[in-house]
Amino acid sequence: MQRYRSKISGPLLDRIDIHVEVPRVDFKTLTSTKSGESSATIRERVNRARRIQEERFKGRANQTNSGMSPSDIRRHCPLDDASRRLLRAAFDSLGLSARAHGRILKVARTIADLAGEEKIREEHMAEAIQYRVLDRKFWE
Repeated sequence: MQRYRSKISGPLLDRIDIHVEVPRVDFKTLTSTKSGESSATIRERVNRARRIQEERFKGRANQTNSGMSPSDIRRHCPLDDASRRLLRAAFDSLGLSARAHGRILKVARTIADLAGEEKIREEHMAEAIQYRVLDRKFWE
């Protein structure tokens, strides 16, 4: 896996919004009778977040967070001090690029929308940073 990852350039990784490493599922988890969140509940949360984004970008060609321009990011992704500190620490420790910085902000905005929050909070930023797993692997 490391050899394969080494063939992927940093600039290419920068263009991927969400990096997720999916661990193997153990037998106990597969056979558990405990149910998780229903698809209907998840679908409603996603639809609600999409409506928030449609309203945010009403009258514009772009109607999702993924298509935000740098000026849109400045307008719609203000950070509180805790979120800014967390992003700065990740930026410095992971050696993130300007493109990765923008992608993290867009993902954090989406996570906040999914949570029904008007502002990006520290936990939204932390989750968005966690989705840059290949950046961490790339620099290790």
